[in-house]
Amino acid sequence: MNTIEHWINGAATPAGSTRTAPVFDPATGQQRAEVLLAEASDVDAAVAAAGTAFETWGDSSLSQRTKVMFAFRELLVKHEDDLARIISAEHGKVVDDARGEIVRGREVVEYACGIADALKGSFSDQVSRDVDVHNFRQPLGVVAGITPFNFPIMVPLWMHPIAIATGNTFVLKPSERDPSASALVAELYAEAGLPDGVFNVVNGDKVAVDAILGHPGIAAVSFVGSTPIARYVYDRATAAGKRVQALGGAKNHAVVLPDADLEYAANHLTAAAFGSAGQRCMAISVGVAVGSAGDRLVEILERKAREVKVGPGTDPASDMGPVVTEAARERVVNAVTSGAEQGATVVVDGRDLKVEGHEAGFFVGPSLLDRVTTEMDAYREEIFGPVLAIVRAETVDEAIAIINANPYGNGTAIFTASGEAARKFQREVKVGMIGVNVPIPVPMSYYSFGGWKDSLIGDSPIHGPEGVKFYTRAKVVTTRWPHTAAGFHFPTAN
Repeated sequence: MNTIEHWINGAATPAGSTRTAPVFDPATGQQRAEVLLAEASDVDAAVAAAGTAFETWGDSSLSQRTKVMFAFRELLVKHEDDLARIISAEHGKVVDDARGEIVRGREVVEYACGIADALKGSFSDQVSRDVDVHNFRQPLGVVAGITPFNFPIMVPLWMHPIAIATGNTFVLKPSERDPSASALVAELYAEAGLPDGVFNVVNGDKVAVDAILGHPGIAAVSFVGSTPIARYVYDRATAAGKRVQALGGAKNHAVVLPDADLEYAANHLTAAAFGSAGQRCMAISVGVAVGSAGDRLVEILERKAREVKVGPGTDPASDMGPVVTEAARERVVNAVTSGAEQGATVVVDGRDLKVEGHEAGFFVGPSLLDRVTTEMDAYREEIFGPVLAIVRAETVDEAIAIINANPYGNGTAIFTASGEAARKFQREVKVGMIGVNVPIPVPMSYYSFGGWKDSLIGDSPIHGPEGVKFYTRAKVVTTRWPHTAAGFHFPTAN
């Protein structure tokens, strides 16, 4: 049995205890490895290594940092297939989907390659007689990331490249469900020339999380996961005096108006709802069919859902793989059952799907529920699986009201041919990321990612310009040359 170790101070490192957790292949249901679970002492060791490394990395030149980032970017390209297959083996998503995840994460590395521009300060000459003012930003020190299972490469890449390029050192606590990708990333950083201790990986469960949140040597914590845990992370870490990025859950809606191209909309809703088995924080889980679009849209969605090929992620013919664990499969099954019991119409039922040759795998098929109401559990709860719930609305105003009443505000989309309706939607909807005829509006790396309401705890989005601000703090310097006599009055410009 392969044992996945931590990565501390430039080398694979065993844990301070013998606690382990199984790592499964979701397509077979069989254990493929075990991962060491950290104790607080392991977190201490990683923070100590990162703290020592910061003494030199924090003063490293922008040229040195960008040189590492360019080399790291090329290694991600070179090892894209290796990483994609590791992700598929432990997460279950199809290999091509995993490649897409790597590309979207690599975009942030490319943004980090231009960190010199993002860190440029400003200068004001002669603000007063012989007085100049300039500002610049400096790294915080040791920072940490706690990341979810659903994007084992992309979400960490939204954090550590920006943190490292701005001069910080990093401790990553990846999901214990699919930790191998992070181990390979650590090796690629080392090959790229990153000094030992700048990037560290500590695998673990709540013990490791709590050690990170309370550790006095960690200046900031970035987190992506469910809303309850995001609140927990935010409360614990801010109480310990840390900066916190805490991104929570989602219930993303896509509104389809009667004037939309319904085949186009249905194609994109199908991919956005069932891609990666619905295990995306930006997945579309609710379709809001407006007016006369409803019956025809559901008819097309039914056809397309039945055409989705479900199978192992390594099979090129598969459109969708399994969910990550047996517990996740049961959650999806229970959500469909609850919807049926509460009055929804089960148009497509994926509960009893079996994949030939993989009967023990954690497979569940696409499910389409119609006539869902906002009081039903299938609407209110974050299922995080391949279930698309259709809610009916009479007008675009009613659709907007439905979205705005939902406690989540991560992403949303509208499908329409009307610029007027699209503009009204994007201005009035209370959601952080909006797509117009784009179902999964994940921003590019040079914009920041973050929702509203219960999808973002606090006010710090992730990556892009907001990421640079999060991982640095500003200094403003006022300079006078030559020296002049001091006065007791409050200094003013003159």
